[in-house]
Amino acid sequence: MQNITQQIEKLREQLRYHNHRYYVLDDPEVPDAEYDRLFRELQALETEHPELVTADSPTQRVGGTPLSEFGEVRHAIPMLSLGNVFSDEELLAFDKRIHDRLKSDAEIEFAAEPKLDGLAISLLYENGVFTRAATRGDGETGEDVTQNVRTIEAIPLRLMGEGWPQVLEVRGEIYMPKAGFNALNERLRKEGTKTFVNPRNAAAGSLRQLDSRITAQRPLTIFCYAVGLVEGGAMPDTHYAMLQQLAAWGFRVCPDIRLVQGAQGCLEYYRNTGARRESLPYDIDGVVYKVNSIALQQALGFVSRAPRWATAHKFPAQEEITVLEDVEFQVGRTGALTPVARLKPVFVGGVTVSNATLHNMDEIERKDVRIGDSVIVRRAGDVIPEVARVILERRPPDSRQIEMPTHCPVCGSDVQRPEGEAVFRCTGGLYCPAQVKEAIKHFASRKAMNIDGLGDKLVEQFFEQGLIRHVDDLYRLIEKKEQIAALERMGEKSAENLVNALEKSKSTTLERFIFGLGIREVGEATAKALARHFGSLEALQSANEETLKRVPDVGPVVAANIAQFFQETHNRDTIQQLRELGVHWQDYAAKPLEALPLAGKTYVITGTLSRSRDEIKADLESLGAKVAGSVSKKTTALIAGENAGSKLEKAQNFGVEVIGEDGLSALLGHS
Repeated sequence: MQNITQQIEKLREQLRYHNHRYYVLDDPEVPDAEYDRLFRELQALETEHPELVTADSPTQRVGGTPLSEFGEVRHAIPMLSLGNVFSDEELLAFDKRIHDRLKSDAEIEFAAEPKLDGLAISLLYENGVFTRAATRGDGETGEDVTQNVRTIEAIPLRLMGEGWPQVLEVRGEIYMPKAGFNALNERLRKEGTKTFVNPRNAAAGSLRQLDSRITAQRPLTIFCYAVGLVEGGAMPDTHYAMLQQLAAWGFRVCPDIRLVQGAQGCLEYYRNTGARRESLPYDIDGVVYKVNSIALQQALGFVSRAPRWATAHKFPAQEEITVLEDVEFQVGRTGALTPVARLKPVFVGGVTVSNATLHNMDEIERKDVRIGDSVIVRRAGDVIPEVARVILERRPPDSRQIEMPTHCPVCGSDVQRPEGEAVFRCTGGLYCPAQVKEAIKHFASRKAMNIDGLGDKLVEQFFEQGLIRHVDDLYRLIEKKEQIAALERMGEKSAENLVNALEKSKSTTLERFIFGLGIREVGEATAKALARHFGSLEALQSANEETLKRVPDVGPVVAANIAQFFQETHNRDTIQQLRELGVHWQDYAAKPLEALPLAGKTYVITGTLSRSRDEIKADLESLGAKVAGSVSKKTTALIAGENAGSKLEKAQNFGVEVIGEDGLSALLGHS
């Protein structure tokens, strides 16, 4: 038996080596027939000795039994998104922010790489063996796609070489090369099956197959670009060296990554890559710059959901000319009326576009958009297409002005424009079906309660059938499975899946629930800040505007929106109904404001400092301080940078302490 074991392991080593030469290095050493002979020999031995089959064997890449659904994976270290720059000026500003924060004039070395248009993935290895793969998801929680990723030949099931950490999380982009995409579409056409619009859609559709045997037939590959969790070992101290180490362990790393010096080096790389874009074997939508030194990355840190030490430099948005045939007004969940352009269909950025946003009436007036105009429609990545500008030379004599309706197109209520706002709003509130429907769609969305399978069309259908009228009615659908199954395009299986998704969504997080409530101007980041600050929904509900303004990122307007929302009886009733129907979460251990080091103190910020006032304000508020806009006798201290002006003079007159950059660092515990 020992001889058989050794023979099997030798075959596996040979196959891993040839796999790496073929799929990663694109430099095969043996003809396909020789590889196939080795593979069949290993298969035969494993069939005779099934007890010797291991998960990392080259034979285990074939798809397995179809899944009923993807499991959920919580990332140990969040998978953050990147900030974007769209011009030379914005890149120079990004470079300046880095220098200002580091308080250094030394030229920064960047690792520059193409920005692939694929899907971000997390690969987990334990003792050198692949154990799990997860999608990025919302950055904190993704889907377990291990079974599908196992079928991708370019991803090692066992690492090469030596010295890898006990636990290593590698991050990369799964994509479909242009040639593979074209071949796949050709095959689908011959089979009479629907083809994919672009390689990104093809990659996404292939990776999210519940039947991994389908994924195994798709030409997916990967470029690895970062590490996440590392335990029981060390990694190199620069980003570029880290990528070279990953390549040595068998990972596929983009060959077009370069080290560049300073902002000018970044711009040169951007222009060179842009010139080669069409000839590259894969789709890209820009380039990414990362500060090469890991120590400097750590010093720069993060802001909100993105690192300060990296940014994506996007290529110009793709544009086409078409005709604006009509304008309709959609009513959102906050009552806002949004003008939507109905266009003569045009193919832009890989998709057919027939609708585009016009933003608001101010934008329509500024761009002088009229019905019948020839317009340039722009689409950038996943951003909603927009009407960029009008071609006035082509304006027909019968073009028509766009006018805001005086009454809501859905409920007939008056339309008003609140003072100081750019948008018009329906005054119908929850009387307006559109607002209720949009509130329900938002509540069920992926970043809120994540009710899988409950799309916009289904919400519309339930609403039309009278099955739902309010957000809490969603969970009453659980008792109406037969009625759901009887609906058009549903059936028993679909109804059962929806009921299961509703049950699963009852267990959520406090920040998801707060976000799902749809409070005006409370996005994901603010919802998270509120959850972590107050710890419980009860504490948040009872907070007044002054208390709310102490939360990082919450200003007077947002504080007023939150307070007003929770003062409404019907909102409190809806929340109570949801909790009684089983929606629940784990509260956080909130730190009492009084226990924070700067509680009870008030600061004013003035002048030019190394960081933005918003960043400094957020840091102070996180420590319990209040940040005011003007100096008074009650001000604890004035934080003054260059060109401080009248506030500095006022502070000196009042005898208020004045502190600069060094004093601020000491105050925040940065020194």
